[in-house]
Amino acid sequence: MRNRNLLIAEVAIMAALGIILGFIKLSGPWAFGGSVSLEMVPIFIMAFRRGLFAGVLTGMLIGLLQLLINPYIYYFLQVILDYPLAFLVVGLAGLARPKWSDSFGKRVLLIIAGTFIGSILRLTSHVISGVAFFADQAPEGTPAFTYSFMYNFSYIAPTFILTVILLVLLSKTAPKLVHGE
Repeated sequence: MRNRNLLIAEVAIMAALGIILGFIKLSGPWAFGGSVSLEMVPIFIMAFRRGLFAGVLTGMLIGLLQLLINPYIYYFLQVILDYPLAFLVVGLAGLARPKWSDSFGKRVLLIIAGTFIGSILRLTSHVISGVAFFADQAPEGTPAFTYSFMYNFSYIAPTFILTVILLVLLSKTAPKLVHGE
């Protein structure tokens, strides 16, 4: 019972941290949503620290809270793809969960792999949403998939890079935070 309560508290704290980090962002030319921020870091920390379930739960909460706080609503299904699902799948980074006992080099490789998995899956969710609901925004002659991929990749890629750098630094300086015990 105590472990479950502790997990719920950690998920809640990390979800709140994700929302706060989402407010600190580099806005750019993304007229239909998207920015470079560190809001995915708490999802990755929970996925690496506590596993798949905790990462997915934290991601879903962050997605739902983002929907409540700063929504960009075009269609009902777009809301699902761009908010709860897009952040929920980030938690699947727990599939490449590093262990506390792993060497630092192995932890780095697993952090990169897990962060890549979560980022690619989030990108996929946003690209599907873009193709399905924002195809009319593509410049004339540009295929909807190409437009959606390039639009979403333009902020997911730098977010991935910043997130990996921060997670590797945290793994080196505060391994208990990222990997638990």
